[in-house]
Amino acid sequence: MTKLTHVDSKGEAQMVDISQKADTEREAVARGRVMMKLATLEQIRKAGLEKGDVLSVARVAGIMAAKKTPDLIPLCHPLLIGNIVIDFDLARDDSIGITAKAKSTGKTGVEMEALVAVSVTALTIYDMCKALDREMTIAEIYLESKKGGKSGTYRKKEKK
Repeated sequence: MTKLTHVDSKGEAQMVDISQKADTEREAVARGRVMMKLATLEQIRKAGLEKGDVLSVARVAGIMAAKKTPDLIPLCHPLLIGNIVIDFDLARDDSIGITAKAKSTGKTGVEMEALVAVSVTALTIYDMCKALDREMTIAEIYLESKKGGKSGTYRKKEKK
């Protein structure tokens, strides 16, 4: 079993030393979902909320959050993020799917940046729509894939 990298031999929290690692291209994709009433989703689809275009605001919030990841997650390294892309899937009648893809060239991965982007995007959707639907649920936030670095490529296995 692999040991926790953010815990030292005494069981104390530590920042992982990446100073000797080589720079490599890194990419991570995270996903999440906000479940809601059909009426709420219809208002979002037609940009009918008084607060404005929910998806545009949520997209910008997610991008900004990804850039602030080390301020939110205590042991994350500050990264020079090359790109963050946030997409929405409105195909279902009960939810909005969120995908965040983060890219960087550096000594450590961008998984946390992608996960933070999805999380804050979902929270922004909730915030902008809560007057219509306080029963919205944020769920299914997970790392779908990552590329780069010593550990190579990871892709989440599909549930059977």
